[in-house]
Amino acid sequence: MTKPHVDGGYSASVSIRSGRGMASIDRVMRFVPSFPNRRDALRYAADEGTAWARCH
Repeated sequence: MTKPHVDGGYSASVSIRSGRGMASIDRVMRFVPSFPNRRDALRYAADEGTAWARCH
């Protein structure tokens, strides 16, 4: 996910859901770096989310 900044940059975040029903958990990671465009922010979020999923 991305969010545009007022200054024109973008922030990145990723949401990872696991489980089902009442036992589901949604982890949201918001990243500090600011990116010049939406594509770079999405790529960073996808890479970080994939790395986290592989470790857990």
